[in-house]
Amino acid sequence: MPTLRYDVLGIGNAIVDVLARADDDFLTRQGMTKGGMALIDQPRAEAIYDAMGPAVEVSGGSAANTIVGVASLGGRGAFIGKVKDDEFGRTFAHDIRAAGVAFDTPPASDGPATARCYIMVTPDGERTMNTYLGAAQDLHPRDIDPDAIAAAQITYLEGYLWDPPHAKEAFLKAAKIAHDAGRSVALTLSDAFCVDRYRGEFHDLIRSKTVDLVFANERELHSLYQTADFDTAVNAMRSDAQLAVITRSEKGCLVVTREQTDAVRAAPVERVVDATGAGDLFAAGFLVGLARGADYRNCARLGALAAAEVIQHMGARPETSLKALAEADGFAL
Repeated sequence: MPTLRYDVLGIGNAIVDVLARADDDFLTRQGMTKGGMALIDQPRAEAIYDAMGPAVEVSGGSAANTIVGVASLGGRGAFIGKVKDDEFGRTFAHDIRAAGVAFDTPPASDGPATARCYIMVTPDGERTMNTYLGAAQDLHPRDIDPDAIAAAQITYLEGYLWDPPHAKEAFLKAAKIAHDAGRSVALTLSDAFCVDRYRGEFHDLIRSKTVDLVFANERELHSLYQTADFDTAVNAMRSDAQLAVITRSEKGCLVVTREQTDAVRAAPVERVVDATGAGDLFAAGFLVGLARGADYRNCARLGALAAAEVIQHMGARPETSLKALAEADGFAL
């Protein structure tokens, strides 16, 4: 087995988030589905930007946020994702490296601009996302570094990658390299609308054991199994997946294996400011715990702690050391 260099390597869309506060009326006027993620083209991106209020720009992307969380927890993280050699691309590269994450994917010299996601945050903390994928959709199998994949204990893939065809091929290539090296592969389903588009293919990924661990929230779970009954959906996931984690916001999460279901409470939160990144940071905590040999319950507790930090401020990346928070809560990292 190759020498272990990383706890978690993430592959995903390299995106700069543009966040603004908005009310429900704004979402209605703009034809946005609250809490969802819509893929948009460049003209729509420009129209949203013109209509939205004062904005904050911060590097994002689901898997990238997770890997930044891994680094904040003291884990060794790496990320593969495509940017263009433009202002947003340079910002993304700087930010992820400054967080302590290895990022060596060469930027594109031409083609579409670096991806960005326009995120409307309503007063209840819910986020509604509009994503222009730009350069991110040009992630290609040749961007997958086999040595880096083989050197990572867990390769973590985001469901959003299933949209662009070359990225889909990169996803499958990475999973095969990881398994051939005796490593594990995790997948987040990313978004209920993403599941709607690729339900059958996600079923295949899970049932074929292309992925070893699945993260899903309640909406994604219901979409995957097309049932409004939660217990029915959980039982279906149990029969399909080797290991699954179902996040349930303030209700905590369920860790589902073939043998049992373990409920773990959410960490206490004073006030939800922005739910952006909650699932990403939950995954960071769970994956670091898993990479360090913690049992599933403590993995989930670590995930809950990381998620609680990120939802109490604007933006999808931690503002304080998650390692320090975890150690203060009794975790030895």
